[in-house]
Amino acid sequence: MLMNPYVAEFIGTAILLLLGAGVNANVNLKNTLAEEEKSPWILITSAWGFAVFVAVFVTGESSGGHLNPAVTFGLAIAGKFSWSIVPFYIISQVLGAMFGSWLAYLTYIDHYRATNDEEAVRSTFCTGPAIRNIKNNLFSEAIGTFMLVFAALFIVGPNIEISGTEVQNFGIGSIDALPIGIVVWVIGIALGGTTGYAINPARDFGPRLIYQMLPRKNKNADWSYSWVPIFGPISGGAIAGLIYIVLLM
Repeated sequence: MLMNPYVAEFIGTAILLLLGAGVNANVNLKNTLAEEEKSPWILITSAWGFAVFVAVFVTGESSGGHLNPAVTFGLAIAGKFSWSIVPFYIISQVLGAMFGSWLAYLTYIDHYRATNDEEAVRSTFCTGPAIRNIKNNLFSEAIGTFMLVFAALFIVGPNIEISGTEVQNFGIGSIDALPIGIVVWVIGIALGGTTGYAINPARDFGPRLIYQMLPRKNKNADWSYSWVPIFGPISGGAIAGLIYIVLLM
């Protein structure tokens, strides 16, 4: 028996953020066992790739395992997903991201209390650029998400029906979870060093909101940058959808 697709998107995105934000916390906060490794990039990118794999595997058969507004948007533009349920998927993804990052925070709450470096704390919730150059940061997020969505368009599974709703295609099935996890992993290794590769508006915006609500002194959610990991991924996903249509015309 399958889950409700919106519940599945909530649960899947929550799993993604619990595991992904969890590794960020593990390598950046004070007094964790991984702290001495000084935030090894290979560990972070590998963990996010496997987090995607687990989350998509759990939810792929129920919702298509989008877990990312840019993926949902790109699939809709390419004609592989119904526009009528795009808003509900995005809402579920953002709420799931918030819940997952909050669970990761609770898991590491003692280490958050022991960490005074507020930039390190913020980095466990949301992304930020290594070099702040908005034009280039926007391009970095767009090209990374383009690669993700473009690959996903060639991996999407068969059509699945939602009762009472015309759905052209859900997206990624559970059998495709590993390929998508590998795609996210290699994007992080190859392209993620500039902005921390959000490549997912829900992954960045939802946890940033949670960070804003935390009772911490001197916190700075950097809202002036927050639009970059939203519009960069959305534009990259849209371009991937358009190019996919052109190639298969």
